[in-house]
Amino acid sequence: MNIGFDGLEVLVTGAGHGFGRAIAQCFAARGAQVRAFDVNADGLAETASLIGPACTVHTVDVGDRDAVQAAVAALPRGIDVLVNNAGGVRGQVGRPIEEISAADWQTIFDVNLSGTFFMTQAVAPAMKARGKGRVINISSGAGRTISLTGIQAYASAKAGQIGLTRQLAHELGPFGITVNCVAPGFVRSNPTTERQWDAMGAEGQQRLLNQIALRRLGSTDDIANAVMFFASDFAGWITGECIGVDGGK
Repeated sequence: MNIGFDGLEVLVTGAGHGFGRAIAQCFAARGAQVRAFDVNADGLAETASLIGPACTVHTVDVGDRDAVQAAVAALPRGIDVLVNNAGGVRGQVGRPIEEISAADWQTIFDVNLSGTFFMTQAVAPAMKARGKGRVINISSGAGRTISLTGIQAYASAKAGQIGLTRQLAHELGPFGITVNCVAPGFVRSNPTTERQWDAMGAEGQQRLLNQIALRRLGSTDDIANAVMFFASDFAGWITGECIGVDGGK
């Protein structure tokens, strides 16, 4: 399967590290011009240095609708492929429900779910005008089952991304735009997941591995490869789907 994106404009959010960086690198290696969005300016600079001229970086909070609209409008031309990868737990840890403030709840929704909506809203007009486009949302196994973190808002927002994927697939499908979703399993991809892994201890780590059919963790490239498929012509008649990339559950 030869997948290429020569001449296409690809926007990847959360591209300052982890999945987003790997996805940006994969697209650039296959001929795309990558627009990397993140709130982490230092991480973006590192991503840009790894990719080179095929990547431009933009410090944007995807949960800020006005900032998203302005950033997308400033790009040289419309986006062909959008990858909504920005997300995370915003430094939170699992706590009992009665301890969660409104701000704790909302900040996780802002980046994981509202950001997906705002970014898709911003790129949709140009995709509609061209009569084609690809949107790939990065949810989580937490959105399909439960979150290992125990963070209620994270599991809820990630489930919301899957629902939004289905809804937007039906709304945008008549314009030739596909909307699909990747739900990664646990991957040691960033400082947060490294802390989670260490906190499990040897016994917890082995217990997690025993729950995976392939008995091993995946890599950021495993997630990027699924995105490449959904963005390619090989997935031209697939929309509204969520694929778990988790080694088998």
